[in-house]
Amino acid sequence: MQGCHADRRLPDALMEPTPDLASYDVIVVGMSGGKDSLACILHLLDAGVPRHKIELWHHLVDGREGSNLMDWPVTEDYCRKFAEAFGMKLHFSWRTGGFEREMLRDNTPTAATQFETPDGVRQAGGVRGRVGTRLKFPQVAADLSVRWCSAYLKIDVASTALRNDPRFANARTLIVTGERAEESPARARYQTFEPDRADNRDGRSQRHIDHWRPVHKWTEQQVWDIIRRYRVNPHPAYRLGFGRTSCLSCIFGSKDQWATVRTLAPSHFERVARYEERFGVTINRSKSVRELADLGTAYLVLDESLRVMALGDRYEDPILVEDWTLPAGAFGESTGPT
Repeated sequence: MQGCHADRRLPDALMEPTPDLASYDVIVVGMSGGKDSLACILHLLDAGVPRHKIELWHHLVDGREGSNLMDWPVTEDYCRKFAEAFGMKLHFSWRTGGFEREMLRDNTPTAATQFETPDGVRQAGGVRGRVGTRLKFPQVAADLSVRWCSAYLKIDVASTALRNDPRFANARTLIVTGERAEESPARARYQTFEPDRADNRDGRSQRHIDHWRPVHKWTEQQVWDIIRRYRVNPHPAYRLGFGRTSCLSCIFGSKDQWATVRTLAPSHFERVARYEERFGVTINRSKSVRELADLGTAYLVLDESLRVMALGDRYEDPILVEDWTLPAGAFGESTGPT
């Protein structure tokens, strides 16, 4: 890889070429609030990247119009408080209407994308899109055409923002995301460094955008090690016993996760279950979320104050803690994208 060097801070097993980080005008980190995105940010600091060059981007799965069907309500403010604690810029982006509107699409086009910029909120798309109907949840599959939540609410949203914000024209941008090979066979085949899907380096505007997955070869142990070293308080989901922080009502939930969601957030669970019944199509096709929850055992950590915060819209705990402890969900059940 041209213009790269090895990061000598990592163990030999993790030695891979690192992009010339100083060559980029801006480094955008996809921040979910989960452990892997935190590890990416902290690794950039280890590599000496100035904080003013880092932008954190968080995609609001449920949008900004009041729906709270899928995601952890506290995630938005957790990301906000993290950015404040580390002195980094944070921008939110979302599909108008979020997950729920896209799922309920009935002979209508996909909604517009909205994204924050230093100059305010911009909007793109949603005018001449192809008319279509969903009326069912995304399906548990590696194929993004049926697992549309990842494609329509995260990947496409980021690409739209990159293509429609003029500050990325005639500039060099690095996109950083936290997929790890350990998570699934499909993710193990990802390239660690490649042109981003929004790249246009040979076009008239020469929008040069690379995509780097710096923790791709890391183990979960190394992820927690760097979070521990920086004393970052993990997202409340981990402290409640969840092995990964995606949506609260993630379509990849196991029977134990659905049992936990039913115990932790019964109103969220019931809304998902009722939508399955309305559509006549369950999320994983073989069993409904009710059937899965009946088969599972909740692994919930019974901390009422933590439960209330996780289901609220304000993160009240400190981001940096002196007495750091491994959360209950670490090394636990981590069902997710294949």
